[in-house]
Amino acid sequence: MSDHFPLLEDPKRLLLDLALRHSVDEVLQLIVERMGGAEQVALARIWLVESSANCDGCTLAEHCQAQSECLHLVASGGSSLVSPQADWSRIDGDFRRMPIGVRKVGTIASTGIALEEPEFGEPLPEWIARPEWVHAEGIRSFAGQPLIHRGRVLGVLAVFVRQPIEVECMGWLRMIADHAAAAIATARAFDEIESLREQLELENEYLREELQGAGAFGEMVGQSPALEAVSHQIDLVAPTDAAVLVLGESGTGKELVAREIHRRSRRAERPLIKVNCAAIPRELYESEFFGHAKGAFTGALRDRVGRFELAEGGTLFLDEVGEIPLEMQAKLLRVLQEGDLERVGEERTRHVNVRIIAATNRDLRAEAEAGRFRQDLYYRLSVFPLEIPALRRRKEDIPLLAEHFLQLASRRIGKPKATLTMAAVRRLQQYDWPGNVRELQHVIERAAITSTGSRLQIELADKKLSHKSKSTESEVVVRTDAQIRQLEKENIIAALQAAGGKVSGIGGAAELLGLKPTTLASRIKKLGVESPDGC
Repeated sequence: MSDHFPLLEDPKRLLLDLALRHSVDEVLQLIVERMGGAEQVALARIWLVESSANCDGCTLAEHCQAQSECLHLVASGGSSLVSPQADWSRIDGDFRRMPIGVRKVGTIASTGIALEEPEFGEPLPEWIARPEWVHAEGIRSFAGQPLIHRGRVLGVLAVFVRQPIEVECMGWLRMIADHAAAAIATARAFDEIESLREQLELENEYLREELQGAGAFGEMVGQSPALEAVSHQIDLVAPTDAAVLVLGESGTGKELVAREIHRRSRRAERPLIKVNCAAIPRELYESEFFGHAKGAFTGALRDRVGRFELAEGGTLFLDEVGEIPLEMQAKLLRVLQEGDLERVGEERTRHVNVRIIAATNRDLRAEAEAGRFRQDLYYRLSVFPLEIPALRRRKEDIPLLAEHFLQLASRRIGKPKATLTMAAVRRLQQYDWPGNVRELQHVIERAAITSTGSRLQIELADKKLSHKSKSTESEVVVRTDAQIRQLEKENIIAALQAAGGKVSGIGGAAELLGLKPTTLASRIKKLGVESPDGC
């Protein structure tokens, strides 16, 4: 084949340049710009086979039976004789979608066979959709080449020419189509590698952030019936893909439960991605969830993968889901129902396969009934509601939790592990824990830092009374002097029991009561307190 190709000044240069392009967009634009810029070429276009995510507005939708994939017009170039100012690089016209098997372009894609018309006769071929356009623009020939790579049709390259196409030129067009298909496949592979690299970097960055905050609850620790009930519910729901709504007070360990559900699920090998919905600025919710394209808004300096795409194949944990603004909830619901999303500033629809676990310390049903949360979203999230008991309802777990946190804290601060005495455990179990497991962890960490002896010194707030013992301000109880003495006697006996009969020293009854040992000894004698049984 000679180098002479009237439709293109230097066809070999185009083939060489195609091999150097590593972006699909660059490959497509290079072809249509070089070919569409040739003097005798009226129009050069490329359609690629892609998913039919949205058929709205497609003029040929009724001819597309499966509506699963079709030809998308992705690149166009050329010039008009009738309207020299017309922009033929646009890809949003009537032929932006072409069902496979329909008309000339769709037939090329379905059969993988080129359609070559070296010179139109009269009358024009029946497959020409707009004969008046062909006559007005002086178009005399057409070549439609399938873009085939490894036996698979990737798309179609179509060229409308204002002169007859010689046999030799047809050979060049077939060669350009073959090279274009290989270049597109290679560019797609590069794009996928780059996407996977970016996703891996984001996952590594995310995991580093998670590791820095890891160990908040370590793992599920405890043997109480309440915790066993939670574990049983996790076993039931984890193997499914059902949405889970984790309910509970702040600090009960809702994130830990989400991690356990993910760990016991079929998605355990894929990432668990957390989104703290309470920490996202209102204007950045959509970008955080769905990602954005470069230049979508001020500060969008590069493409960004959203949390949904980051969790592909795995689990997305929406913490504090009740904080999501109402206007964002409709978009979130669409993604949860259909699995389709668009990045901010991008028209391409992406499909994601993600399991949702949401958590809140609000009464989300009441929020929905009050109109502060979408009811349809609430029902979508609460397929399997799972309530985490407050620590005051599982005080049997406090010794195990305290020992676990003490070990973690001692290792973290580099101090020998202090002894957690029975007296300290009793004090911990008598406390109400309004901050739940998180508060217990902080108390143990503080004690590990401040304790100077071999025993752990626990500091608790004095006025944290049990929920069951709280009195209203209107209740006033007046006691006699004898009742006060009896209460004091019973309190001293309780302190001696908690201290194992020990009066003074670390962990002794005097320390528990906040008295000097000599003062306590005097009151024991004055009130006639006897040593408790077993001490």
